[in-house]
Amino acid sequence: MKTFLAFLTGSPQALEFWKQSQLPQQLRERQAAGLEAWHVWVERHSDSIVQDGAPLGRSVSLTKGGMAASNNTVGAFTVVRAATHEEAAQLFLDHPHFTIFPGEGVEIMECLAIPAL
Repeated sequence: MKTFLAFLTGSPQALEFWKQSQLPQQLRERQAAGLEAWHVWVERHSDSIVQDGAPLGRSVSLTKGGMAASNNTVGAFTVVRAATHEEAAQLFLDHPHFTIFPGEGVEIMECLAIPAL
């Protein structure tokens, strides 16, 4: 089995539109439904999940030139185990990131072994 890191992506504009298009009570109910669905998804795929992951906050970019605020579309992460890249991707087809939240994509990359010296 291989290990894969999945970044759940979505634009800040999509998230803001999603929040503003609902009344406060509707938004709380939708967020609660999304979190419940996320936990159901985790339970259903528990044999493939290495780490549930978590929502992610703001990012900072560090380069040789220093540190600065950074913008990206990564909103959460999860680590899964699967035989193939395609199998790992299949796990996310019905993920609440798409079905309830305003998610736009999932970037899935294999975690490679560090080469021996």
